[in-house]
Amino acid sequence: MKYKSMYKYELANAAGVSSQTFRRWLITDRAALKAMGVTLRQKQLPPKAVRYLCEKYDIDVL
Repeated sequence: MKYKSMYKYELANAAGVSSQTFRRWLITDRAALKAMGVTLRQKQLPPKAVRYLCEKYDIDVL
């Protein structure tokens, strides 16, 4: 599956959680995201971060 850049709120909606809960998830994955060059303040996540989060939290972004 090819992933595209997505806003954090779009991923939160796809996961069925609130934006605040999704932010908490990102905090727990801070080290992995930092290694990808992603900061927690970014509104839009690059494809590699989207892929990582979708695989870890089993999010379907069709």
